[in-house]
Amino acid sequence: MEKLLTLKETAKILRVSERTIMRYLKSGKLKASKAGQWRIGQNDLKKFLEKHSNVKKNKKRKLI
Repeated sequence: MEKLLTLKETAKILRVSERTIMRYLKSGKLKASKAGQWRIGQNDLKKFLEKHSNVKKNKKRKLI
């Protein structure tokens, strides 16, 4: 079973405010479900990070 994270936990992981997490939810950038309070699945968070990461993935890195 997938672990579900609260807004606070997700904000801590991403190092942003809970308000920013709510903005991501409202804009559709991050998926969540509401059962009393918002819950973000770990898989949804992982997909969000893969899609919105500012780090480019290189298969090979050259060493100087």
